[in-house]
Amino acid sequence: MVDVRLYFITAALYLLLGFGMFRLRSRATAVPILLEHLLQALILGALVIHGLLLQQAIFVGDQLDLSLGHAVSLIAAITVAMYWLVSFRHRMGVLQPLILMLSAAVVLVPLVLPSDKPVSYSGLLAFKVHLVVSLMAYSLFAIAALQAILMGVIERRLHNHQVLQAGLWPSLVAMDSLLFQMILVGFLLLTATLASGVFFSEELFGKPLVFNHKVLFSFIAWFIYAGLLAGRHIWGLRGRRAARWALVGFAMLLVAYVGSKFVLEVILHRS
Repeated sequence: MVDVRLYFITAALYLLLGFGMFRLRSRATAVPILLEHLLQALILGALVIHGLLLQQAIFVGDQLDLSLGHAVSLIAAITVAMYWLVSFRHRMGVLQPLILMLSAAVVLVPLVLPSDKPVSYSGLLAFKVHLVVSLMAYSLFAIAALQAILMGVIERRLHNHQVLQAGLWPSLVAMDSLLFQMILVGFLLLTATLASGVFFSEELFGKPLVFNHKVLFSFIAWFIYAGLLAGRHIWGLRGRRAARWALVGFAMLLVAYVGSKFVLEVILHRS
């Protein structure tokens, strides 16, 4: 049984931390190192509470309840965790507060969307590995998509000769490098996800692979990211064009997974 208070506690923590970090980084003065460490520690605490919430909501005995609301909440938690780790090496300005504030809203999504029936095959180790790898891929691509949007905003401001505040706006060079690092790792994880789904569908899901729109859009996303990485390696693709293709690839993944879950659970009321 899920303690409903955990939803609101987690959302409030993410929102307050995101708003606080945004306010601090929007100031002209540098943020003290001790305060930065305190904020990162508080984010870790919020992640622990979010993890406890997800453990109660998703794991039902030896089964798994991964409805749309729980899935997007889990992806949000992984996204926050991954960016928390990345933030120790790269100062990405407004992106981390943005992720925190978006996650505050996503945490509450399971309260308004219907819950799925637990799946019986979730106890298999292979399924759990497949699930973790796929969600890590989605999370990396979600961070890359947010970063691509922010890169577009920065480029537009620079094109209009607007002065960018150093603490709030990260370096475009660093963002471009990190964007392709995340896309590369996400692409490898997506490749493993699709390969395991194609060749071991019966062992993972208890039925042969069905070529539906979810599979189709997942492969379209795979080809987009493959082309993006090839373009980077061969032609040095970067900047606004690379950011746009990163957004297109993530849109295909959203249609593949979140779109199909939304249609089945919210519109058709099927699990």
